[in-house]
This record gives sequence, C-alpha cells and structure tokens, in this order.
Amino acid sequence: MEQSRSMSETELGAFLRAHREAVPPAAVGLPNGNRRRTPGLRRAELATLAGVSVDYLTRLEQGRDRSPSVQVLAALAETLGLSRDERIHLHRLAKTTTGGGGSCGGAAVARARTVRPTVRALLDRLEPAPALVVNRPGDLLAWTAGFARLAGPAGLLEGEPPNLARYAFTDPRAHDAHPDWDAVAGERAAALRAAAALGDPHSALLAEELTITAGARFRDRFEGSAALPARTGVERWAHPEVGELRLAYESLELPDPDEQRLVVYLASDEATAAALDLLTGTLTG
Repeated sequence: MEQSRSMSETELGAFLRAHREAVPPAAVGLPNGNRRRTPGLRRAELATLAGVSVDYLTRLEQGRDRSPSVQVLAALAETLGLSRDERIHLHRLAKTTTGGGGSCGGAAVARARTVRPTVRALLDRLEPAPALVVNRPGDLLAWTAGFARLAGPAGLLEGEPPNLARYAFTDPRAHDAHPDWDAVAGERAAALRAAAALGDPHSALLAEELTITAGARFRDRFEGSAALPARTGVERWAHPEVGELRLAYESLELPDPDEQRLVVYLASDEATAAALDLLTGTLTG
C-alpha cells in the first residue's frame, strides 16, 4: 500500500514534467532560443503561463504537494494543451495521489477476464476485421477471427491469458511481427505505466514481472513513459503469408468498471486492404 501511494505521488509529477518538456516554446508564443538545457518549456515558463508559482509547480513535479486544486489542474492542462484523455488521466492521477480515487481496493483483485455478451456480439459484427478487447494490464479478453488470422501465426495468442506487453517484451517473435518493434514496445510500456499509476494492482505486478524477465529493455521504456499511449495511429505488421501490413488502429473505451478497450485494425492503404482480403478469405473467385 505504501509503495502504491509513493508511486502515485511521483506519477503525477512525472506526467506533468513529461508534457511540459514536450511543448515547443513556439506553441505558446515563446522564442525557442539556443541555450535551453532541456526540451520544451522551462518550469518557470509553464508556471507563469498557468498562473501558479514556480515553487508550487516544483513541489507538484517533485511529489511534495499532493493536493492540487481543480483550478490549478485545469490551468496546467489548458497551458499544456492536453487532450481529453490526458486531462482525465491527470485528474485521476491527482485523485489517486490524494487518496480520493484509484482502483487498488479489493474489488480490483478479482478482475474480470470476460466481456459482456453485447461486446462479444459487437466483435462478431466487426468480422472479418482484426479487432480485440483488452483490459488495463493488456490482457486479451476476446478477439475476432480476423485478429486470430493476423496475430495467431506470430504467437501472440499463445499466452494464458495472452498479454500485449508480455508478448512484446518476452517473446522473440514480437520483433518479427512488428517491424517497428521499438515504437510498439514504447506504446505497450506506456499503457502499462498509465494503468499502474492509477493504482491497478495487476498492472503493477506485471510491470514488476517484466522488470525482472525483460530487464532494461522494458524498465527503460516503462520509466521513461509518463505520457499516455496513443489511442489511434498506424502499426506495421509482418505476416508470414501476406507480407507487410500497414494497419490503422482505433482504441475505444468501453463503458465497463474494469476499463476494457476495444481496438479495431483497418487497412491504411490499398496494398494492405488487398492483403487483408487474402488473409481473411473475403475475396470471391
């Protein structure tokens, strides 16, 4: 419990610092200059733009202040240009830090490993598109036959349960399946850290496991991923039967207390569309 509280305190600061360092000075009307020791905004610049003192922002980033007001969080979020998901995450990190939120109570221990019948029916309607449902630690709870044809040959579905982060960092086949493995691994680590930061015990345990089993290649990405993972983008997959695929993905949060997400892959170009047709057997004649 003490370890979880300590992590939450530093996660709020890490999240703010990561986004401060990602904002180009020009984006807020400041000169870039050539004597900046760190990328992005200086602490004093963010404090001035958000209307807080430098000392207070320093305490927030260092985890020494654990009760930022809603007004302060809103001002920081506005100045940093946070997206809707990032603003929600910031607010929840603050609630977890102050003991007013998070999900590390007893109910979280019995995490569901199934999906609702309506979600299963939705997956059926999405066939033959590759689609899956995952929980916060990245366990695959359900998937379409289209996703099985995509990910099965790479060994992703062999875990019990299959897990996106564990596969990316511990299965050698992940490097062949993902030509841009480094980017994919970074996204998997960021998703796991975001869940662990909010007090999810399963995500924290998996992070500990991967720190031991995968070593520095996981630990460095996990510790350096205070920002939220992308919820949409393009992934390259290499398939033994149809070659390289460029798949655009959308990740949609489902209304569920376990915070499950539906991820759907779509062809991002004509070559991939043709390859997916061959893979899923939708071509006639």
